[in-house]
Amino acid sequence: MLLVYSHKITPRLKYVFKQICTRILGIPVSFTSTIEEFIAHDSMKMSYTNQALGKEFFVKSHSILFEQGLSDIDIVIHDWEGSKCFFQNPENSRLPFDIFSAAFYLLSRYEEYLPHVKDEYGRFNASDSLAFKHDFLHQPVVDIWAYKFKDALQKQYPDYQFTDRTYTVKPIIDVPMAFYFVQKGLLRTIGGTLSDIGRFKFRQLYQRYLVLFRFKRDPYNTFKWIINKQKQFKHKFVVFFLIGDYSTYDKNINLNKKKFVALIKSVADYCQVGLKASYFALEDLKILKKEKRKMEGVINTSLEASRNSFTKLNLPHSYRNLIELEIKEDYTMGYINASGFRAGTCTPFLFYDMDYEIQTPLIVNSFHLMDFALLKHASLLDKKGELLQIIDQIKKVKGTFVPVFHNYSFSGIDQWKGFKELFNIILESTDEN
Repeated sequence: MLLVYSHKITPRLKYVFKQICTRILGIPVSFTSTIEEFIAHDSMKMSYTNQALGKEFFVKSHSILFEQGLSDIDIVIHDWEGSKCFFQNPENSRLPFDIFSAAFYLLSRYEEYLPHVKDEYGRFNASDSLAFKHDFLHQPVVDIWAYKFKDALQKQYPDYQFTDRTYTVKPIIDVPMAFYFVQKGLLRTIGGTLSDIGRFKFRQLYQRYLVLFRFKRDPYNTFKWIINKQKQFKHKFVVFFLIGDYSTYDKNINLNKKKFVALIKSVADYCQVGLKASYFALEDLKILKKEKRKMEGVINTSLEASRNSFTKLNLPHSYRNLIELEIKEDYTMGYINASGFRAGTCTPFLFYDMDYEIQTPLIVNSFHLMDFALLKHASLLDKKGELLQIIDQIKKVKGTFVPVFHNYSFSGIDQWKGFKELFNIILESTDEN
C-alpha cells in the first residue's frame, strides 16, 4: 500500500490519486495529514505538499487539487521524455511535473467547463482542446505519466511487488439506423423512392427495390457478420441501438416493428446491448427515462451502458442525467473527426462533478477512434497507418482500446470499403500480447 501525506486531503486529491495509483497501476493507496502517522508507516509512502518533510519521496503539489470551482489557470506546456506535461516542479521534487494536478485537469475535463465556442450540434471541438493545440492528443498522457511515476517509485522501493495489466480491446458498435431500405413503412419508402428519382440516384433506386423484393440483403444489416465476429472474440462488444422517436436528427426504425425488436434481442444474446440516447433525450430527462425503460423492456435486464447521439456531451448535465437514472457506464467521451485521447487516458475513469466537487459512480469509457475519423484518408493503407499508431500508443501503457464503428461501416459500400479489414486488425491486436 502507498501512504500519501498531504497538508490537506481533498476530494480532488483522493480522486486523482486513486485513478493513477489504483486503477492504472494497481497500487492500493491511503491518505494522511498527520505527520506522525506518515513517519510510522513502514511501507511505500510519499508526500504531496508544498515542501518536503525530509528525504522521503516528495512531489510538490500544484494548487488545483486544493481549490474549489474553476479558476483562470496559466498552463505552460513542456516536453518530457517523449511526451508533454504541464505544472512544472522545482528540482527537489522527485517528479519534474505535478502529474496529479495535470491528470486531474484532463480527466475532469476542466477546460470543457470554461467558456468555449461549440459547433452546430453544441459539441466541444477537438481543435479547441489543450491536447490538440499542443500536439499531444495522440498520446494517452495520463497513463504515460502514471508509468513514469511507477518507475520512480520502483527506484525508491525496489522490493515492492508491483502488479501488471494487459492490453485489451472494447469494441463499440453504434446503430443509429439498423436498416437502410427495409422496415421503414410505406410513407418513408415512397419518400425515399421520390428522393432517389429527384436526385438522379438511379443506382440507389435499383438497390432499394432489389432489397425490398428480397433479392438482396439490406446493406446496413451487417448483424450476422458482427455476431460471428463476437463469437470469435473473448471480450464483449457493446452495441448501442437508437430507439428514440423519429425526428430531424434521429431516423432509426420504430420499436413497434417486430423485426427490429427481434434484431435487438438476437444481438443481446451474444453482445452487451446499450442505449444510444436520441438527440432530444440529451436535454430532456423524461425522454431519456422513457427510452431507458423501453430498452430494458426489450433486453429484459437493467440497462448499464449508454452513448449519446452525435457524440454530444454537455458537462456536467449529460452525466448527471445518467447518474439520476442509475446508468453505470457512458461511451460518449471522444471526438468524431479526430482520433486520440479526449480525456488524456486509455483507462476507464469515474466522472468527477466539478460543480458539486464529488466523485460520482458513473464510469466514463472514453473512445479513442471513430470510423468517421479515418475517412479523411483516401487510401486503405493510410487508414491502417493511423489505426496502428493508436493501437501502438495504447499497447505501450497496456491500456484499453475503445474504437467506435457503425453497423454500416461493415457494409462494404462506397466510402466504407475495407472497414471490415480494419475492424479485424483491432480484434487481432490482442493476439500479440
